[in-house]
Amino acid sequence: MIAIVDYHKGNLLSVERGLVGVGAGVVVTDEPDVIRAADAVVLPGVGAFADAAASMAELGQLEAVRGAVEGGAPFLGICLGMHLMFAAGTEHATDEGSLPCGLGFIEGVVDAMPRTDEAGRAYKVPHVGWNSVEFAEPNPLFEGIAPSEFFYFTHSYIAPPSAATIAETVHSVTFPCAVQVPGRPVFGVQFHPEKSSEAGARLLANFATIAATSRSGAAFADKVAESAAASKE
Repeated sequence: MIAIVDYHKGNLLSVERGLVGVGAGVVVTDEPDVIRAADAVVLPGVGAFADAAASMAELGQLEAVRGAVEGGAPFLGICLGMHLMFAAGTEHATDEGSLPCGLGFIEGVVDAMPRTDEAGRAYKVPHVGWNSVEFAEPNPLFEGIAPSEFFYFTHSYIAPPSAATIAETVHSVTFPCAVQVPGRPVFGVQFHPEKSSEAGARLLANFATIAATSRSGAAFADKVAESAAASKE
């Protein structure tokens, strides 16, 4: 059973429908005990970093999600949900010296997307629409998805580059559009797979497979090895 975290900040129906559509068993919940006990956790993205983090803290969800992940549950953060995987974020922060804290799975601060590139060319922010996703290494989350496939984005803030980056996209700057805590089935995507047609459905199906087989982490390691071997054939 995959728990979709409801932190009272947006409509979760499209994420629920997307996962149900690929055969996953899901429950939409705001209950910390349900989240903590789930086989896997999905954190959708609606709203701003500070507001979402405050709501999750008030509802007891930050610690519940950390507990589930520490217990081996696969995790997928979507858009703002990916941002919340990081240590902190500047969106709607009221004091630069005291940024709102996220889940802390990955070090770094999520910050505003630049409105110009290095040459001074202007870009529209928010970044809204279809854009290509580039990745070089095989990964179970992207199994069956070709590099340069297009996914749907809508965001104004971007995560910092880190060792967790597994895919990138360009809009004014090159930024991480997918991350994974190294060696663990803990993922985030900047784009919205639930709004990304067949490629998005495949990614959700891949996560559902990971969720069904990797609670202990051992099956996930096997899946990584399988993906790497398939890419060499």
